[in-house]
Order: sequence, then C-alpha cells, then structure tokens
Amino acid sequence: MKHSARGEANQVWKRNEIDSPCVSICVIHPTERICTGCHRTIDEITRWSVMSAEERQTINEALAERVQQLRKRRGGRSARLKSRT
Repeated sequence: MKHSARGEANQVWKRNEIDSPCVSICVIHPTERICTGCHRTIDEITRWSVMSAEERQTINEALAERVQQLRKRRGGRSARLKSRT
C-alpha cells in the first residue's frame, strides 16, 4: 500500500479532536498575557496541536473565567472628555 505525504497530512485535519477556540483575533493582552480573541496563553496556543484531548478540554473549560480578566476599553475619546468636565 502506497502512502503519500499529502494524504497523511490531510488525515491530520480530519481527526476527531476538540476544535481550537481560535477566532482569528490574535492579540495578546499586555498585562494579562492572554489572547484577547480566544483567551488562551501563548504557551497554550503554541502547544495546542500536540495536547491531549483532556488538556484541551481543561483549557476550554477555563476560558469563560478568563474573559473576566480582560478589561475592555470603554468609551475611548468620549470617556476621556467626560472625565474632564
């Protein structure tokens, strides 16, 4: 039986695994050090493809709590102007 590199590579993407929480907003928060899009750490993002399903599940369960760690910028210029009055 003949195996091609392309055929094997295609099978990697067809595995039954926990999907990445990536939403293609890849910005690391400067103080919290987590991605503002998916809420994973840089280490978690880097190691995602080699993690076990259990590790991925544990991380996915923690993501909702991490949302609270991020402070949203509220108001921008209008908020600064209001604070001056």
